[in-house]
Amino acid sequence: MGDHVNLFHGFWSYGDQMIHGCFSKVGLGRLKGLVSSTTMIVFFFFILFASRLNWMDIPIIRGSQFGQIIFSSRSTKKHHERIEFPLNCSDSGLPRKCPDNYPSVFEPDESSIKTCPDYFRWIHQDLQQWKSSGITKEMIERGKPSAHFRLVIVKGKAYVEKYSKPYQTRDAFTVWGILQLLRLYPGKIPDLDLLFYSGDKTMIKKRDYQGPNATSPPPVFHYCGEEEALDIVFPDWTFWGWAEVNIMPWEEMLKAIKKGNERVKWEERTPYAYWRGNPYVAADRVDFLKCNLSDKYDWNVRLYSQDWRKEIKQGFKHSKLEDQCTHRYKIYIEGATWSVSEKYILACDSMTLMIKPKYFDFFSRSLAPLQHYWPISSKSKCSDLKFAVEWGNNHTDKAQAIGKAGSKLIEQFLTMRNVYDYMFHLLNEYSKLLKFKPTIPSKAKRVCSETTACSEKGLYKELKVKSMVKSPSEKLPCALPPPYEPHAIQASLDTKEKITRQVETWETEYWNELTN
Repeated sequence: MGDHVNLFHGFWSYGDQMIHGCFSKVGLGRLKGLVSSTTMIVFFFFILFASRLNWMDIPIIRGSQFGQIIFSSRSTKKHHERIEFPLNCSDSGLPRKCPDNYPSVFEPDESSIKTCPDYFRWIHQDLQQWKSSGITKEMIERGKPSAHFRLVIVKGKAYVEKYSKPYQTRDAFTVWGILQLLRLYPGKIPDLDLLFYSGDKTMIKKRDYQGPNATSPPPVFHYCGEEEALDIVFPDWTFWGWAEVNIMPWEEMLKAIKKGNERVKWEERTPYAYWRGNPYVAADRVDFLKCNLSDKYDWNVRLYSQDWRKEIKQGFKHSKLEDQCTHRYKIYIEGATWSVSEKYILACDSMTLMIKPKYFDFFSRSLAPLQHYWPISSKSKCSDLKFAVEWGNNHTDKAQAIGKAGSKLIEQFLTMRNVYDYMFHLLNEYSKLLKFKPTIPSKAKRVCSETTACSEKGLYKELKVKSMVKSPSEKLPCALPPPYEPHAIQASLDTKEKITRQVETWETEYWNELTN
């Protein structure tokens, strides 16, 4: 440390001697003040002059290294007039064609990039199976029996080959969502070839691809995954609307739910756990009905079976999601597999009581117990639900905080921009694994917004028009964070398990006190 002090002391001493020699008649202190003042005045006028040049848009200063440093925030920002390209269905009597006037190049105005939410890290994990082997054309061909359709993108244009008809219009709205991604980031989606399954059950089971003679698993995109499967998780179709049950696109639906939250303050909401849905899609849901209010038991639960046929006839008067945020607690239970209801339930500000799920969608793996939801055992649903409600009603501040945290996560991190960015990064990372050059299948048809929406009628067309991306993005996609370390994933799972066991301990103590 002393050497450093002496070094700088010698430097300044030498400088003082130079100043004394050149300006012997001027005191050193006065001279330093004069030099400092003169420098500041010159620098001030330079900045003033430079700023005027910048205001006048004279490029001389911008071209200099100093000018680039000063004006970097301005010079890196482009300004484009935002032009919208609505759905073009003018030639109603002719076969639908894809217009050629939509921009083919993505030119964002802003150069700054934000890091994507943490759940984007699961993209790396979902593709890990093919990191070493890559994805071959043979894998794609072998996976066709497990898919409803095949999507190929070549030079920014999409082509679809259909294999079978899924339930309702899931495939149509999934393809629609991908087409909107192409419109949001034109020219940025690489050539790719993928298979998509639009059903409920996971298709690519790990057990089928183990052993010395096992083949490599085919990559199949799907809406959910599980520990025993290799399905590549992708955002579900309801983000662009679910026409069959009158659910609007996610952006509009989230606004409606937020507005619905304001009708009844949390403290004034009904102090029970609420669930409404179709119980007859899974045995667990049928078993769940026994927790409902009866002459013998009150488990603090209010369950309502949704008869969709009756609801359709009555114009969906009793199934509006924005009208279902009137209870302090809302229950999430899986259906045949995962349920699209999860995001709507979490958005309600009510404390979510999550019956232990087996499946996950693309964002739910980042949910944390006692932070975003209250964990409920699938083996003792009724008693666990009763305790959760009792606990919440005796710890209202904490229960309300859990509900708010779940809603905040949905509102901030599950925006449509993030949904599209998740799709963007997933497809980009997937394309890097392809060991072949994608080509258009002979039976595939070119698809675009016009070919998939113009011929639609009623609500099917309305939802697509509402969710349509009308112009390229003005911002870059968020930056994909690196993958989780294996120990971090295990640590997260261990923490969730530890918290769940703690809740179970509280429940045991509660019931022991009641029975003793």
